[in-house]
Amino acid sequence: MTPHDPTPPTGPHGPTEPGGPTEPGGPALVPFDVDLSSQEVARRAQVMAALGPDWDPIEVLRGEEAAYDLLYSGLDAEQQRVYDELVAAGVLPARGGGRAAA
Repeated sequence: MTPHDPTPPTGPHGPTEPGGPTEPGGPALVPFDVDLSSQEVARRAQVMAALGPDWDPIEVLRGEEAAYDLLYSGLDAEQQRVYDELVAAGVLPARGGGRAAA
């Protein structure tokens, strides 16, 4: 992606100082573009290869939900009160009809 207004170089010869890039005879800005789209495609392919053909995203989400249900199960009264306050404040999502799993 090419910037519309490239940032002038910093250093002893800024853009308005003698010898800077806007001065006649000063160093010129050189456009420099790097296209990372091919690297991104390769990175995504490597991630999918590492996950393997048996990876099931729906099953992963179900496992995460089961883990959260287990995490918030068996709370005593004080823990349940704190949990309910966190849900009311929007810190935690409501689960099981507004109550932690029993």
